[in-house]
Amino acid sequence: MSDAQPVLHLIDAFRASKVLFTAVSLRLFDRLEPAPVSAAQLAADTATHPDALQRLLDACVALALLARDGPLYRNLPVASRYLRQDSPDTLAGYVLYSDRVLYRLWGNLGDAVREGSHRWEQTFGSRAGVFESLFATDQDRLTFLQGMHGMGLLSSPAVAAAFDLSRFTHFCDLGGATGHLAIAACRRYPGLRATVFDLPAVTPVAQRFIDGAGLTERIRVHPGDFFTDPFPPADLYALGRIVHDWSEPRIDLLLSKIHAALPPAGGLLLAERLLYPFHDGPLNANLQSLNMLVVTEGKERTAAEYEALLRRAGFRSFQACSTGCILDAMLAIK
Repeated sequence: MSDAQPVLHLIDAFRASKVLFTAVSLRLFDRLEPAPVSAAQLAADTATHPDALQRLLDACVALALLARDGPLYRNLPVASRYLRQDSPDTLAGYVLYSDRVLYRLWGNLGDAVREGSHRWEQTFGSRAGVFESLFATDQDRLTFLQGMHGMGLLSSPAVAAAFDLSRFTHFCDLGGATGHLAIAACRRYPGLRATVFDLPAVTPVAQRFIDGAGLTERIRVHPGDFFTDPFPPADLYALGRIVHDWSEPRIDLLLSKIHAALPPAGGLLLAERLLYPFHDGPLNANLQSLNMLVVTEGKERTAAEYEALLRRAGFRSFQACSTGCILDAMLAIK
């Protein structure tokens, strides 16, 4: 039986994910934060079937998200910190995005492998691109951005610390979303000023997070499209989880545009998951590369593959750093 355990674990893996997705969708962790609650009371509060909800709660106990004391359920610290939608460190936005969007797209992974293209039209019946679909409504946009912010809180401090950036004076995060990387960089380097550059629909959300971080005087937001609009001046640009979204012609266009905008000795900081040289791990990077297959036109790469892209755009030096976090860091110099 022990030889089959890896297979049995993988068979159950999607079930465990769906337990998490459903519990967050029902806001169970938010409801349990003030005080322990019984399954019967939670069922009444959420208009769910009492026995069915209790099975879901018990699964959350088995997953070490909740604890049970007799008839009462309570949050464990991991749920209080990461699964409540009003927690400052919440990952609930990414969980909801995974449930409503990624879970459905991954259901068509076989067709994506056969055809080598994303699954938006097949899954959702829309020819709109990924970002048009993710930003279709105000709530869709906010859920996605909150998800990216939660993941950014885990990765951005490590990315900002990967290299000594103290010689740079102005940092511009292209496609910077909620500003989490700019915030982390400014907190680490007190002399740094920053700009978050993203689509007009995103910048009001970024402004709220920057104001909340107390960095309004050092970080500004600038609306624009990084493919078509001029960049704000900076001596250090950043792309976090951007390059992996696009095909090589689009990447070449973007990197060349950044290179042209930089002053001599200016830098480009990249944050992506790096594959091992033979593409045989780490697992999170392999899974993310498949995620890019079903969601976008991009993929994950090795450090050497990123270096080749950057040198083709004109950058003269390159460093890569494995952060031990969910994103790795690379620094290229003009």
